[in-house]
Amino acid sequence: MGLSIRKPIAANALSMTPLIDVVFLLLIFFLVASQFANEDRQLPLKLPSADSAMPMTVDPEILVINVAADGKFYVDGKYLSLADLKARVESDVRDNPISQTVLVRGDRDVPYQAIVSVLDICHSAKVPSYKLTTSLDSVSSN
Repeated sequence: MGLSIRKPIAANALSMTPLIDVVFLLLIFFLVASQFANEDRQLPLKLPSADSAMPMTVDPEILVINVAADGKFYVDGKYLSLADLKARVESDVRDNPISQTVLVRGDRDVPYQAIVSVLDICHSAKVPSYKLTTSLDSVSSN
């Protein structure tokens, strides 16, 4: 007399392979997305220092404008003229009028007029929130 062992029905229905595939795809997606978010931090700027500086976090609704020491403007690693920068800011505000934020990263040696130009563009485009970044270094008293 033979003894037959039956597998439970639930064991046949639940396969872990597709679940593992989905987890790996999500992992790859977030790794790639984090690389794009870090692109704006790659421009070598010497940020001015402040005692109360906090780490920079990037949200998808934040437009990061880098101002190099020579006064040139960069967004997403690409050079933009002042007119192109104004068009980009206005376009982003049109797409996201309530929660668009602009983060201005200016080199410590940048001419002050370049920063004022960016802030003027933000003001005229009615950006709800714009911020200036600094680094957390000790402020020298010269």
